[in-house]
Amino acid sequence: MSDAQHFNDQPEQDARELLTGCLDVPRWVEEVLAGRPYADRATLFEVADLAARTLSREELDAALAGHPRIGERAAAGHNVAASQREQAGVDVSQTDTVARLAQGNAAYEQRFDRVFLIRAAGRSAEEILAELQRRLTNDDDAERAEVVDNLREIALLRLDQAV
Repeated sequence: MSDAQHFNDQPEQDARELLTGCLDVPRWVEEVLAGRPYADRATLFEVADLAARTLSREELDAALAGHPRIGERAAAGHNVAASQREQAGVDVSQTDTVARLAQGNAAYEQRFDRVFLIRAAGRSAEEILAELQRRLTNDDDAERAEVVDNLREIALLRLDQAV
């Protein structure tokens, strides 16, 4: 059975929960669900990708609420297993790294009034810190676009792992 067929065959509530764990934006979840049945995996991912490319301010805020700060462990309200996998490159036993991430997170939150979000999967703590510093120089519109793009990447990564 193909990945798309498995997704197509899931009861609607199960598919909704799976998608919500990828990106907690009801419009995105509904758009992806509305495409069922999918002919193949590529079509599923094309619809999911396109639906995640633009998020309203409210959708962005809701999606960010489902992500812990980089360097912090996910807690209730977050997709704990996915966050742990995605932040595997951040060694929390390295106190210097954790302190630098905490400082960067605080500077980012002061600058943009939201949590710093990056697709952490496959990136080391040093790469994440470099991106954080670079993104602190963005203007508000450029940074918002980067956050939305990173949420899209995370959603697709999680969908890939889920199906």
